[in-house]
Amino acid sequence: MKTYGYIRVSATDQNEDRQLIAMNECGIPPKDIFIDKQSGKDFERPAYKSLIKRLKSGDLLYIKSIDRLGRNYEEIQNQWRIITKEKRVDVVILDMPLLDTRVHKNLMGTFIADVVLQLLSFVAQNERENIRKRQAEGIKAAKLRGVRFGRPIKELPENFGELVQKWERRDIRTSEILKICKVSRSTLYAKLREYKILEEKQNCPK
Repeated sequence: MKTYGYIRVSATDQNEDRQLIAMNECGIPPKDIFIDKQSGKDFERPAYKSLIKRLKSGDLLYIKSIDRLGRNYEEIQNQWRIITKEKRVDVVILDMPLLDTRVHKNLMGTFIADVVLQLLSFVAQNERENIRKRQAEGIKAAKLRGVRFGRPIKELPENFGELVQKWERRDIRTSEILKICKVSRSTLYAKLREYKILEEKQNCPK
């Protein structure tokens, strides 16, 4: 029998120390701790897939909390069945003692564990959906305040019109304009198109 730990954080800049400490306290060797740094929306995660391949009947798997396993209600249920029924591996959710398959082997214990699992996996998915909703609301509110998302808009020099005229007369090379404006070639051409359109509109008789 081997003991493993599974850790997940939602992004590469998030810290997994809290989960690592919990795994170390359980005596799990670092080489048997599998860590994913990505969303819990599905189970297409490299470390998790490697872990599932490694698991054998009689092994023991520690996870800090059910939302570290995932945040998709149906997928959590399905993966729990694969691990405990098909692989015949015991699972311990450290933050929820009722989800310890080593203890609750009788019918009533299994029933209680199933109910708790369904409840917690529902809560995990609901929290994921709430996070997405809060993010969307936050972005909308920020846009209303005038916050811009994406790449910052490059400010062109005040004499850009003069530079364009010199460029059209071939008094200045493209490389010189790029250096003065500090933009890429594609950005320069886009700005040139915008400038010509604006110029045509201004010269167009009303």
